Amino acid sequence: MTTTTKAIRIEEFGGPENMHLVEVEVGEPGPGQIRIRHQACGLNFIDVYQRGGVYPLPLPVTLGMEAAGEVEAVGEGVTHLAPGDRAAYASAPPGAYCGVRVMNAMHVCKLPDSVSFEQGAAMMLQGLTVQYLFATSARAQPGDTVLFHAAAGGVGLIACQWARAMDVTLIGTAGTDEKCALAKEHGAAHAINYTTRDFVAEVKEITGGKGVDAVLDSVGKATWEGSLDCLKPLGVMVTFGNASGKPDPFDPQILAGKGSLFLTRPTLFTHIASREACQQRADELFEMVTSGKVKIRINQTYALADVAQAHRDLEARKTTGTTILLP
Repeated sequence: MTTTTKAIRIEEFGGPENMHLVEVEVGEPGPGQIRIRHQACGLNFIDVYQRGGVYPLPLPVTLGMEAAGEVEAVGEGVTHLAPGDRAAYASAPPGAYCGVRVMNAMHVCKLPDSVSFEQGAAMMLQGLTVQYLFATSARAQPGDTVLFHAAAGGVGLIACQWARAMDVTLIGTAGTDEKCALAKEHGAAHAINYTTRDFVAEVKEITGGKGVDAVLDSVGKATWEGSLDCLKPLGVMVTFGNASGKPDPFDPQILAGKGSLFLTRPTLFTHIASREACQQRADELFEMVTSGKVKIRINQTYALADVAQAHRDLEARKTTGTTILLP
């Protein structure tokens, strides 16, 4: 059986105007694949990086890294999913900006009945990112203090709640007083408006001059040096995005001079590289959400056809929480 669906495709890297709504054919799933009909798709900053060529991909390409919907068909060898299952995923390669797709089943997880399709589409990539950042990259323990930049964004608001559930003190930064208030509302112990205050000085004051155990930084160049200065000796610098651009090259000897710091640049897909690892991390995310410890805040909804405006708003930092696209 072959069907047609609408999809958002780029043929060259560039701005939001390079995204085009096209009609594509979708066939039957092959071995290890499923066909899924999306009810909602997620919007993430990695989509912007891929659209602009910061993370280059073979062209043409359909964008989008996460979605939720109903499984229509499964290919040979797929045993954890069946037609009719509610499911959600964060998966590479991209292709989620569409109504229906055939894709590898490995990263697709059954969605608990208590989690809506909209929540599923909004939380998989960002929620799994928070899970590995705390559990694996920062190795956060109860009583630790972490600095989290962009704390009012989609990943940030999940991180604020996750930290509170773990008894981790989270110091968040954001660009407006309203965003700082939002971060605190979601569990940040402290929130710093980096446009009006020196976040390094504030962190030192909050921690009594000791610094934090870990910095979780998706901003990049604008916060790089300050982030290193916020760490206590043997602290961990986790850089997982470059919203303000890539940090300048630096001499690793700097890490020694600032207290034998650790530095890591992780990606989600290394941490969910097997079916078992993906499911284990997803199960922890689902438990956080179904227990009410983490609430997924969907603050913006756009039609898939309006994805260019969604990208403009995301890049202009006009969004808070998570954003979904409706096919």
